[in-house]
Amino acid sequence: MKQSTSPLKLLWNFAYSVQSKILFVLLLAVTFLEFIQVILRYVLHSPLFGIEELLLFPTIWLYLLGGANASWEKSHITCGVLSLYIKRPRSVALFNTVKGIVSITVCGWLAYWAFAYFQYSFKVWKLSATLYIPLVLGESALFIGLFLMTIYTAVELKDDLKVFLSTFGHSGSE
Repeated sequence: MKQSTSPLKLLWNFAYSVQSKILFVLLLAVTFLEFIQVILRYVLHSPLFGIEELLLFPTIWLYLLGGANASWEKSHITCGVLSLYIKRPRSVALFNTVKGIVSITVCGWLAYWAFAYFQYSFKVWKLSATLYIPLVLGESALFIGLFLMTIYTAVELKDDLKVFLSTFGHSGSE
């Protein structure tokens, strides 16, 4: 029998697929631009004017979308010292839930300020010094990346909360 997938799940997977493809293109762009710069500078002894400035934009997006991707995959860097000492399932679930609450609070706060900065950047419309590229193209990555991290952290918190609440249905675990 064919299992049906919800539209929300399809949208979720599509968004992740698009994000992964964008990350791949950004990685190729950074690698290509850096390779060109090395060849021009050290082999041909003729560096390309403004390539460092151009390299800044895909690098910023790569960094922030990479952070969001790590949030989605739950492969981000964590400090796991307490998890070495916490062994009981209910305590682990409580720790993960509290960690999720702190994470969503910090992500939401940072995304709020990043949005304010994005609005400011859009209003001021600064240009890069050499190539006159609108800086909002790079600065918007801060808001988009933090917004995605907030969404992914909220989903992780929902899952952690569900696990924590399920520990009250089991007897003898604490």
